[in-house]
Amino acid sequence: MAAGQGKDPDVLMFYPADLTTTLQSIPWFLDLNPDQLERIAKITILREIRGGDNLFCEGEKDDFLYIVLEGKIAVDIFVPSRGQVRIFTAEPLDIFGWSSLTPVVRQRTATARAILCSRVAAIDAKSLHRLCEEDHHIGYLIMRRLANVVASRLLTTRLQLLDLIAHPDQEKNSIRSFSE
Repeated sequence: MAAGQGKDPDVLMFYPADLTTTLQSIPWFLDLNPDQLERIAKITILREIRGGDNLFCEGEKDDFLYIVLEGKIAVDIFVPSRGQVRIFTAEPLDIFGWSSLTPVVRQRTATARAILCSRVAAIDAKSLHRLCEEDHHIGYLIMRRLANVVASRLLTTRLQLLDLIAHPDQEKNSIRSFSE
């Protein structure tokens, strides 16, 4: 099924016969017509990540928006004196890598690592941004849904930060994750 290797030798690329059908099953795209779905499918690839492998690391160049199709992806940030801290666990149909669509942030703000063997839809962020500019219906839909994801993650991260402040002596492994 693998059609080739990506730039990262640990990330296998998959090219299904009909990626549009896969996209139709994702709630984020429910309000798009077949032509719009086809345009998004043209800028999307499917990737399989082995458990324990990183998909990207904090500080790297930002180039894809991801949607989990199968598995679990840990999204961690580095906190001085704590090390890596889990801020989100992405499960099927969750979106991550959203900073790739923001106009100011041009690097990864976290590290994404597969907890289990996982499949993700990887949407080329530059191409999606161009598509949103060309088709304002797609742009409005994507940005409205992206705003909901960002607001939700901001709230979750805020609660985790408050927990870190309230319990400064906890070991890093005992920090609870609000999104697991």
